[in-house]
Amino acid sequence: MSGDPRAERTRDRLRRALLEECAERPLAEVSVAGLVRRAGLGRATFYLHYPDLDALAVDACAEIVRDAVEALHAWRGVPDPAAPPAALTEFFTGIVAHAALYRTLLREGGGGPLGDLLHRELRARSHRERELAGAPAPDLIASAVAATFTGVLADWLHDRVPATPQSMAAQVWRLLLALHMTPLP
Repeated sequence: MSGDPRAERTRDRLRRALLEECAERPLAEVSVAGLVRRAGLGRATFYLHYPDLDALAVDACAEIVRDAVEALHAWRGVPDPAAPPAALTEFFTGIVAHAALYRTLLREGGGGPLGDLLHRELRARSHRERELAGAPAPDLIASAVAATFTGVLADWLHDRVPATPQSMAAQVWRLLLALHMTPLP
């Protein structure tokens, strides 16, 4: 995307309008016409920035991906298995507000456009962190961390893993630490 401030403001208006629309109805019931009306923009402007509503939805939800990646890496030193980073608990608590939209883009098991994006971003960050630390098997563990977190998050959003946001953060934290501490040859 371009660095043009006007284009970024327009995309921001479209993202906010989509989140407002999805707070009232499922994404499948949102129309481009209603969305641009809410954003105060023309239909042609929408199509200058996005090919369809799904592309806008992924862009609007991309922040959840950044937040997840940062929350999982929001610690330094020796991690305490009993205390997940506060950012991880805040992440799970914060996503509840738009859970219906996230469920549309992040299917059970971690598939879907948002799941694909989350998996790629988390895998890349985990791989970088393991390489910097000189930890063994960065490819394997980064893939395992990305797949595990993305799948568990999706299943939690789809009510397949019953837990409060606080409990989910604690359980995911211990699970991911176990992956990182798995002895490998």
